[in-house]
Amino acid sequence: MVSNAIIKKNEFKARALLLGERIDLRALETTDRLAANPLAVALQDGGVAVLFRYGVAVLFDVAPMEEAGFLSHLATFIINAYPKPETEIINVRVAPEMRDTMQGDTFFLDRASTERLQIIADILAKSVMLSLYESKVSQNFDRVEPLAVALGRDGRVGRPAKELLQHIGNALLSEHTMVGRVEVSEKPEILWAYPELEKLYTRLEYEFEVRERHLALERKLGLISRTAETLLELLQNRRALRVEWYIVVLIVAEILLTLYELFVRTHGG
Repeated sequence: MVSNAIIKKNEFKARALLLGERIDLRALETTDRLAANPLAVALQDGGVAVLFRYGVAVLFDVAPMEEAGFLSHLATFIINAYPKPETEIINVRVAPEMRDTMQGDTFFLDRASTERLQIIADILAKSVMLSLYESKVSQNFDRVEPLAVALGRDGRVGRPAKELLQHIGNALLSEHTMVGRVEVSEKPEILWAYPELEKLYTRLEYEFEVRERHLALERKLGLISRTAETLLELLQNRRALRVEWYIVVLIVAEILLTLYELFVRTHGG
């Protein structure tokens, strides 16, 4: 399938911004749409925006003033906006003789068609989401590690069950978002319509280490979850043991009281 270039420049910037938890794409269906999945729209003063429902906007050849105006308009459709968006920027250069290669921070294309921009946007969106969760998981990892150290050193958990459950919940939520909403490990549906772009997608996926970063995150999330679950189980076992001791003490107390009553009755009679 052959399509005309939507951007006529030979070199331009691609900028991905993670703006919030979600973007309400249904409210943007009446805009000047270039493609549907993912949604690509032409901006009024030039440039292209590719939008993803999980909160990422990727802008191609958009001037700073135009970007500010577009993001201001988009703000009304963002759910739970982040105060400081994660960003990822690369240069894109049209050079048919070097297509599907990357040198430094510049990626080379044979032409800037809509479907090619959608492929680039898909990888940049996944990369910026991975950056966010790499930061979150690193913070959770730093919180859980001292708990494991304390267990090995003192043999004690040292944290309430609520905090441990929170760590487990954060790990599960991060994994659910990556797998369920973002589908980091899945190829975009556009490749079904344009199978000839598989090489472009594979090259970008390799350059941004999407699979490797995803697998590393899964391993860390699994370790956090297992550590928190182990500590929670130990805490629950300790509480169960404490309850058992309480029961034993009560039984012994009841036996002593019974023996005392028998002693009083015997000697009293």
